[in-house]
Amino acid sequence: MELPNNDITVPHNKRSIEWPIAFVVFSFQIIPVFVFYIEIPAWCWSLGFLFFVIRFSFVVIGYHRYFSHRSFKTSRVFQFLMAIGAVLSFQGGVLRWASIHRSHHKFSDTKKDLHSPIIYGFLEAHVLWVIRKYDIDDSNIKDLTRFPELVWLERLWMLPSLILATLFFIIGGWPLLLVGFFVSTTVLYHMTWSVSSIFHLFGTTRFPTKDHSKNNFISALLTMGEGWHNNHHHFPSSARAGLYWYEIDISFYIIYVLEVLGIVWDVKGVPTYVLEKNNI
Repeated sequence: MELPNNDITVPHNKRSIEWPIAFVVFSFQIIPVFVFYIEIPAWCWSLGFLFFVIRFSFVVIGYHRYFSHRSFKTSRVFQFLMAIGAVLSFQGGVLRWASIHRSHHKFSDTKKDLHSPIIYGFLEAHVLWVIRKYDIDDSNIKDLTRFPELVWLERLWMLPSLILATLFFIIGGWPLLLVGFFVSTTVLYHMTWSVSSIFHLFGTTRFPTKDHSKNNFISALLTMGEGWHNNHHHFPSSARAGLYWYEIDISFYIIYVLEVLGIVWDVKGVPTYVLEKNNI
């Protein structure tokens, strides 16, 4: 798969708007308001919440810790299943997602970072960067583009979500479609975007890093461990973001269970020297 290189000479907050993407993002902020105008059965809320948790798990474990950081290994079949699970969040293909995130770590909180709140401000870092025009540098995802099934899914990344939305409508009509797909996807968006914005502004710093990444206990609870962001930026290839026993990292617990079951292996942890150096 050949993707055009990103022109880093243009400041990210000066790029023009990708209007189709902007329309989708804006629509997802408005449509959930209809929950106040139609009756939503309790079972729709329950099923919607269940699928929200499942989809967000794939965002963190799939998009982030596996495809972006390769923090563990798995079979090609499970890799593809994780890719399908990840795109169900309606956040684009795994190749694009991983490329952007790898660039974020390389240029974190500099002008080349697409979503730095330090450089471009909170609103740009939280959402506006999503709707701007930019190309992806494929040089940092060659380990992923060698899989034709991932390249295929990159072109058809919307299909799994559209199938899921259709199933929701068939099963529960407008109420389930509204809360199971639109509301949960909107929350998924903001949970994911907060890692770029909030987690670089508010919290504590344990490790000296080249950026402004922070640890935040409350955020970590809400984002299945992603709130231990300073830990993560200090050692990004680790599957484990929470280092102390009280640093709850639900995503890592899931990865650990998958390792016990033999579904994943070679799970990368934090090196002993890092723990000893910081008395962890």
